Amino acid sequence: MDTSMWLALVSIAIGTYLIRLLPYMWMKRSLAKRQTEDGVGSMPTWLTILGPTMIAAMFGTSLVPAHSDVVSWFATGVGILVTFGVWTRTRSMGLPILCGVVAFGVIRLLLPVSLV
Repeated sequence: MDTSMWLALVSIAIGTYLIRLLPYMWMKRSLAKRQTEDGVGSMPTWLTILGPTMIAAMFGTSLVPAHSDVVSWFATGVGILVTFGVWTRTRSMGLPILCGVVAFGVIRLLLPVSLV
């Protein structure tokens, strides 16, 4: 790999780390300040809805395949159905996502792209 690729990877790694670290540090400082002021360290309402809205945004963008061919749309549909099916049985987050991604990947690997 050349230098520009390493620079890009390091930049992405630092950015990803800071995206997680800065809100944590800010919230930790804010909660500590609130506890000393009025004795109650409650989390702000906007922070409680931030996680679900980010998950919804990622879900929305993952519904549209990168390549608009029949196989991609079929694989996306099967992935969604498998994810939903496993979720209805387990009511967890990790296993349904894993199964949906595996189903999507298997279809993309097994079906030829020339089905367009």
